[in-house]
Amino acid sequence: MNLFRLCGDLSHLLAIILLLLKIWKTRSCAGISGKSQILFLVVFVTRYLDLFTSFISLYNTTMKLFFIGSAAATVYLMYQKFKATYDGNHDTFRIEFLLGPAVLLALVLNHEFSIMEILWTFSIYLESVAILPQLFMVSKTGEAESITSHYLFALGSYRGLYILNWIYRYYGEGFYDIIAIVAGCVQTILYCDFFYLYITKVLKGKKLQLPA
Repeated sequence: MNLFRLCGDLSHLLAIILLLLKIWKTRSCAGISGKSQILFLVVFVTRYLDLFTSFISLYNTTMKLFFIGSAAATVYLMYQKFKATYDGNHDTFRIEFLLGPAVLLALVLNHEFSIMEILWTFSIYLESVAILPQLFMVSKTGEAESITSHYLFALGSYRGLYILNWIYRYYGEGFYDIIAIVAGCVQTILYCDFFYLYITKVLKGKKLQLPA
């Protein structure tokens, strides 16, 4: 494992921890898109089904279990424990417009036409756009709390660091996965506007507001 991937994984962990702490400490999930969290849960479950068929390392297994468990916990907190604080009126993105194309792309563009490979490919495509309901919600409400902004920045940084990981692996190991690279680039591009606003506003102590 190289430094870029490790930092990417740590940034991903930080994002999830920030989100869970925000919900638990405030006893509220206001400003958080439940639809994005459901999509992330679907991503992790379909990607890590190989937990039952293969073992790579303790680190790998631990991370997979953490991502599935934390995503399930987030969905539970939002739709059960703190359901009264969930702002469903602003979380209106039509996720079927993300799920449908991801399924079709996974069936058409994959490395191998097998169940496990198609599910893995589907998870890659879906993850690239899973944040859209959250960004749409922030745009619709007009602003985001600081902790929500930190969560989004850490999540976006994770994908940016993974792009550096792929570049390193291409030149250092001669390895590349075109599906993961293209999907990762798409995901990072979706964060670009947010990154600019985060740097120019949140880091200066101002409230983040996405253009409507």
